[in-house]
Amino acid sequence: MDLKLKNVFEKFPSDQSGADRSPGEIFETLLKTDRFKLERIVSSGHTTPQGKWYDQDWHEWVIVLQGSAELRFQDEEKAQTMIPGDYVNIPARCRHRVEWTDPNIKTIWLAFHYMPDMPNMQTHDAAR
Repeated sequence: MDLKLKNVFEKFPSDQSGADRSPGEIFETLLKTDRFKLERIVSSGHTTPQGKWYDQDWHEWVIVLQGSAELRFQDEEKAQTMIPGDYVNIPARCRHRVEWTDPNIKTIWLAFHYMPDMPNMQTHDAAR
């Protein structure tokens, strides 16, 4: 069990194990089970390649903690600009893309990926 305190705003070491990289982005899984995955994404001037759309089998809830980004959904004409504190729940199979992330300030996201067929869960208050 890893009980070491960590900080979501820490910089990524260049040799970080378990971190995936793509041009302009670093992905780090913070917590994972067979039903969900929580990851930290650090973007720096990232854009989804022209003509590519994310089309996932799972729901994805994302929040911008630092920096800014613009998300575009295929069924919408205009992209949505996200600033710190903004979040969105993207349903499974909803085609979307990142139009840009701030090239001057690292954009830090938290992304919560979860399966669409999760059973109903009690809230924390109801479990008391």
